[in-house]
Amino acid sequence: MGFEQRFVNVHDFQKAAHRRLPKIFSDYVDGGAFSETTLRRNRADFDLYALRQRVLTPLADPDLTTRLGNQSVALPFGAGPVGFMGLYRRSGEVHVARASEAAGVPSVLSTFSIDGLETVTREAGAAPDFQLYIDKDPEVTAGYLDQARRAGVKRIFLTVDTAVTSVRERDVRNGFRSTERLTPGLVWQFARRPAWSLDLLRRGFPEVELVRDRPEFGKGALAQASHLSARLEKALTWDLVQRLREDWSGQLIVKGISDPEDAAMARESGADGIVLSNHGGRQLDHGTSTISQVSLVREALGAEKLLYVDSGFRTGSDILKALALGADFVLLGRPFAWAVAAGGEAGVARLFDILRTEMTLTLQLMGVTSIEDLKRRGPEVLIECRR
Repeated sequence: MGFEQRFVNVHDFQKAAHRRLPKIFSDYVDGGAFSETTLRRNRADFDLYALRQRVLTPLADPDLTTRLGNQSVALPFGAGPVGFMGLYRRSGEVHVARASEAAGVPSVLSTFSIDGLETVTREAGAAPDFQLYIDKDPEVTAGYLDQARRAGVKRIFLTVDTAVTSVRERDVRNGFRSTERLTPGLVWQFARRPAWSLDLLRRGFPEVELVRDRPEFGKGALAQASHLSARLEKALTWDLVQRLREDWSGQLIVKGISDPEDAAMARESGADGIVLSNHGGRQLDHGTSTISQVSLVREALGAEKLLYVDSGFRTGSDILKALALGADFVLLGRPFAWAVAAGGEAGVARLFDILRTEMTLTLQLMGVTSIEDLKRRGPEVLIECRR
């Protein structure tokens, strides 16, 4: 079966990733907090909005380019930060960055990445955007920022919704973030996934590049995963955002806002924008979906600030709904992790193709000529559905 027949939608990548990955990693990617209610709500609430179909309109290919402030990008979506991407396939972060460059869109590299800023920038030919976690040691955080400056990063995403790490029950059962070394159970999982094992282990077990030279984080990605989350600064306040604004000369995006009141405070903090996010349903259980909050958050944030959104996006129509409600750009996490695991750089390129095609056909059936036309029309292209 050809590549295009194997991967027709995002869920095909998920199934292929499950067949290839050891369970400890597939569960880490897929899992949410506690009962996973927010995780499910992120998907279910897209059904709150239907798209209006218009006929007898011009059927030229719509223009999918969009504006991110002063920057023009080829598509209104891209890869958000996913930790430990290089554990799902060797050089996973590089695969995402290269495919994103080819697609003409920015990607966001996680602090918790196997291949860090130096490697990704060198291999992809351009610096990615960078997701910043604040470490409890200011020296460590300063080191992250120094590496970002050296790499030429222009935009950082300050993550603010993980000062307290929620319980993800799948990880508790599998030992991710608590197992610091290979156990007999993990060896058995790895042995049952020979293709993954040959790919990942042929050059030794991977490490997180940004902290490779810091012994306090441990040796190897399993140990580093358990230490990284425990080292996150808990005393995150708006004062910290303002201090970072003074220290960082590039764009500053606050990631992890899910309430309109916090969006209004972000507007006053000096940030250039926010990511409306519930961390993919991995933090507050029984929280709101992000798609249900887009219009409220846009109103509170104001028109002049950038509004990114993530959590639960799987299709081109999902992306278009968020843009019509007021978002500037959509970040996807799990779909890119699945695509990397399933097919490497070619898998990520195929994911871009699938979502690009879904958006193109959907816009044509809606009678909309471009992404900017969609944003101008706004919610009028949607029908709100009551449950």
